[in-house]
Amino acid sequence: MSRPANSIQVTQSRRSFLQAGFLTLGGLGLSDLLRLREAAASPAKTTPDTSVILIWLQGGPSHMETYDMKPNAPVEYRGEFNPIHTNVPGIDICEHLPLHAKVADRFTIIRSISHGFANHAGGAGRFLSGRDPLRPLEPISQFPTIGPIVSKMRDHVNNGLPNYIGNQPRVYGGGSSYLGEAALPFVVGSDPNLPNFQVPNITIDNKLKDRLDDRVTLLTSFDQMRRDLDQNGSLKSIDKFNTRALEMLTSDRARNAFDISQESDATRDKYGRHKWGQRALLARRLVEAGSSFVTMQMQNPGVKGCAGNWDIHAVNGHLYDDLRGRLPIFDRAVSALIEDIYERGLDKKVMVIVSGEFGRTPRINPQKGTRSKVMQPGRDHWPGSMSVLVSGGGMKMGQVIGSTTSNGAYAKDNKLDPNDLLSTVYRFLGIDQNHAFLDHSGRPMPILPKGKPIAELS
Repeated sequence: MSRPANSIQVTQSRRSFLQAGFLTLGGLGLSDLLRLREAAASPAKTTPDTSVILIWLQGGPSHMETYDMKPNAPVEYRGEFNPIHTNVPGIDICEHLPLHAKVADRFTIIRSISHGFANHAGGAGRFLSGRDPLRPLEPISQFPTIGPIVSKMRDHVNNGLPNYIGNQPRVYGGGSSYLGEAALPFVVGSDPNLPNFQVPNITIDNKLKDRLDDRVTLLTSFDQMRRDLDQNGSLKSIDKFNTRALEMLTSDRARNAFDISQESDATRDKYGRHKWGQRALLARRLVEAGSSFVTMQMQNPGVKGCAGNWDIHAVNGHLYDDLRGRLPIFDRAVSALIEDIYERGLDKKVMVIVSGEFGRTPRINPQKGTRSKVMQPGRDHWPGSMSVLVSGGGMKMGQVIGSTTSNGAYAKDNKLDPNDLLSTVYRFLGIDQNHAFLDHSGRPMPILPKGKPIAELS
């Protein structure tokens, strides 16, 4: 009795497609990667043509210096910056986000999300997976986070592009857990602002392409014979994955999507000629071309005096000096992305989320800086309140959802959980949050154990 085709797909040994070394991605053949993903994918169903861009601010940005300022709080809480009005009456944000202020009618600020994990790995894992971490200090999540889940649930979608793309294999505290390595993103690690930026696993040298064409012609004749001999459909499945691998590596769609040089100088200038701006622009190109989920991390802004990420304790840097260098770059990149999404008619297809793993302590905590050797202001980790920006997705924009206490310490009105945001995203992507995967012990685990879509965004 022959085994089912999908069993053969999973257990067959790894083979090198066309014996071409340039068809590998991190040591795993691209066709193997696609085949493994398909073997564990959920049954195909009607999937909306929607995508998500997650701008991830690793380290935890201060809500008190960005989207939830408290000008009437005591000075040890309110800090040095002042709020400014936006183009939506009643929505005020930080003075160092003037470009945000011009597009406030195209985003919503959620001020009342909170959770209970005050370290980076645990906070990120909690926010992105919807589950309490078992080991909060571990840099890799014990549960699948949103990117890998989208990758797995949308693996049947074939747009000639990877369904999940990021600029790192995982965010700190994130990961794919029991969904396996195949659910991790296609990584675009280099700086899109560099003049020689390219994606090696997508771009093929013309000489290699000629050789590939010859090998494809030869393989076609063998494949016809193999299909004639195949009795259970397994070879047909292998052919499918080889075809998809070839499509990604040779199609104009994939190559053009990653080719940021096709953008006009005016557009690239609008986003900012820096790593953050060009990553945001690349993210827009990728979702516009059909990728389902793109994570771009905005850390290491490349500004003298700025810390690597958003974790601005006083020991790491002077909070306000750091933000004076960091926020203008962030402001330009994010506001340009939002404006571009709407101007290109992508606001119903694409949802943008801007967040870190938590907020910062409402009370400023001055300490001696490790590098400066002088007392300076900073804020510490604080999951009791945080601000999340959401744009597009065909949702209601130009509003603030929820509020915090007068000193910014805790969610006050319309208290929300990260799971409510995740539930909103999954619904937008056409993913059933109750769909279960088997964990390492064989237990069925629903995508989300709790949470419901945020009504105010509908």
